[in-house]
Amino acid sequence: MSDSETPAPAFHDLDETWANELRDAETRARAAGRADISEYLALRRSNDALRQTACDWLLENFRNMAGEMNRAGASLQITNDDNYKFTVGSAALSGKLLKLENGVRQLLVEVGWPRVPRDGFLRGGGIALGRLRHLGIKSASDQIRLVTSPDGAPRWIVENKSENAEIREANIRGHISILLDSSRVDESL
Repeated sequence: MSDSETPAPAFHDLDETWANELRDAETRARAAGRADISEYLALRRSNDALRQTACDWLLENFRNMAGEMNRAGASLQITNDDNYKFTVGSAALSGKLLKLENGVRQLLVEVGWPRVPRDGFLRGGGIALGRLRHLGIKSASDQIRLVTSPDGAPRWIVENKSENAEIREANIRGHISILLDSSRVDESL
């Protein structure tokens, strides 16, 4: 990289700048008597905080479970990408990736949400999307959606099952077990 090139800011820096801008805009809207704009910006800030917390929770639980499996004798390789971009449908999502590798097998835990209007929107509600992708075992993969419960708490639900099951420790353990099961292959192959 030459001296004239500047590295792209990390998402956490951008997120912090964005949060400050939203807070300032909310203050200006309130001072101008624009309660409608002020309420929208407060909701946006609240949703951003819920997204960040829920995404971090999910990735940390996968990381912890993989570490537990490694301490029990597995040899999973764990890598992170905090500046990850992916698409779901027509929405361009920005977020994070946790990659767990067992030899040639991989489990990708992708989470994110549209950051600006041109990124599109999340169809079907929810405030973030993700995928639990088993490369080479498509039938074991899940699409997940972050929703808020009636009491306002964030919840990850699995969308592609017959019932919208909430992500729990058992789901996480199950996905890592599939990654470790070298006899498992995609039934559709």
